[in-house]
Amino acid sequence: MSGSTRSSADLDPRRRKILFRSWHRGMREMDLIMGKFADKEIGALSTEELDDFELLIEVPDRDLFSWIVNGNEVPSNYDTPVFRKLREFHTHIEPLHA
Repeated sequence: MSGSTRSSADLDPRRRKILFRSWHRGMREMDLIMGKFADKEIGALSTEELDDFELLIEVPDRDLFSWIVNGNEVPSNYDTPVFRKLREFHTHIEPLHA
């Protein structure tokens, strides 16, 4: 079970792949952070934003988690508008599993 609440039926193949990979990272917490963000934003991201999001998908879970949740310093090549949007999306107000 992926946890996704979004259908991929209306997405092009690239967006479908990104949505799937967002929900299948390895660390469940990152599945929830990346997957929920992708559920909401995948249809609206531009080609350049998709490029940036795909780069974030390649970042090891521990590193990405520490940048988003712990506020650790983000390397400049990953500190993109998409990353900042992802970090803002994850507000820490509710549990990840909610």
